[in-house]
Amino acid sequence: MHRLGGAGLAAFDRQTQSLQSFAALSSALNQTQIESLHSQLNQFRTSLSRFASDHRDEIRKDPQFRQAFQQMCAAIGVDPLAGPRKGGWWAEMLGLGDWQYELGVQIVDICVSTRERNGGMIEMGELIRLLSKLRGVAEGGEGSITEEDVVRSIKTLAPLGSGYEVVQLEGGKKMVRSVVKELDNDQAAALGIAQMLGGFIDVSALVDSQGWTSERAKTVLENMLIRDGLCWIDEQESGGPSYWVPSVMQWQD
Repeated sequence: MHRLGGAGLAAFDRQTQSLQSFAALSSALNQTQIESLHSQLNQFRTSLSRFASDHRDEIRKDPQFRQAFQQMCAAIGVDPLAGPRKGGWWAEMLGLGDWQYELGVQIVDICVSTRERNGGMIEMGELIRLLSKLRGVAEGGEGSITEEDVVRSIKTLAPLGSGYEVVQLEGGKKMVRSVVKELDNDQAAALGIAQMLGGFIDVSALVDSQGWTSERAKTVLENMLIRDGLCWIDEQESGGPSYWVPSVMQWQD
């Protein structure tokens, strides 16, 4: 019994030593992997910093180049255009986050200045046209703003809690809402029809296109007029009042 007990203790000691050796080897391998990862990350930081520095003007001025750059960064979980708070170290290092906030301020400026006219709803194309005019650039040219740029900047406005949101209409058209109120499905349908008709809409247009009753169509239009201020009324038509929706009309200013 004594010899068996001694042999058992020796085997146990050897097993313990083996486990300790494996643990030490595993720790050494993990440390090597961590050091390798740090080295790769430092190299990546240097490369991205050099790339952004060399092409900063192109990122700011060329919308196609900017989109490709954003897609490349998104693929690796980096968002240097999101601003210092969300973009973190990358935004601070690359100095590109302020561009998105600058665009956001200009979006707010345009939305506020046109709110009395359009009730806080502006068509995406019209917003981009006014942004281009404000920035002194030609649409589609150098320094132009894209729909994706607007969408990203509006997301940076979310902490303001002021209701800025991109709304999708029927037919794929988009509008930007700058007031704190929900756009229900009936209103979205009415805006989509008004956009197709060049800004004009009446009860019969909604009845014919949506299959609504005249009472439902009239209620939607009156709510848009009185409650939400999204349209103007023209009572000079012999067939009943017509409504004009400024947010989907084409303006020349």
